Amino acid sequence: MYSTSDFRKGLKIELEGRPFLIVDFLHVKPGKGGAFIRTRLKNMETGQVLEKTFRSGEKVERPDLVEREMQYLYQDSEGYCFMDNNNYEQFFIDEEHLGDSKDFLKENVDVKMLFFNNKPIGIELPIFVELDITQTDPGVRGDTATGATKPATLETGVIIQVPLFINEGDRVKIDTRTGDYVERV
Repeated sequence: MYSTSDFRKGLKIELEGRPFLIVDFLHVKPGKGGAFIRTRLKNMETGQVLEKTFRSGEKVERPDLVEREMQYLYQDSEGYCFMDNNNYEQFFIDEEHLGDSKDFLKENVDVKMLFFNNKPIGIELPIFVELDITQTDPGVRGDTATGATKPATLETGVIIQVPLFINEGDRVKIDTRTGDYVERV
């Protein structure tokens, strides 16, 4: 059980039998009456965001969440296929549960998969991934003093902004949390 004093951004709690992630919270102490905590919660199964208020000292359940090391294998009509690194069991997740993570998924990359009541509900990518540039315009010589960027298509199909000196075929490091270019590899 968690108390409202344990609330922080990123904490996972269970409400009405569903797992939620605390996106934001605010501790409010009015001049009259008891303190309360105003929270913004994201349903980890559906992605729905809701606002809920808790009285100070109120208790909430810990969700039955398990994190397992998995390897991404392939995508087909059933969804995205992952394999457990320990027992080689395979799990499928649909595109809806992956969210923006699918933009940086490359075959054979290791991820952490989150399970709620033995059902996969999402993945956590490594912080940085290395991907190849498949298409970009050539940079204009002498135009680098401004720190200008240009669009580039990665091997996964997502388009990001890269510096002008990056060319087709280059391998770049991407921050999966923000989707930003980090460096050329």
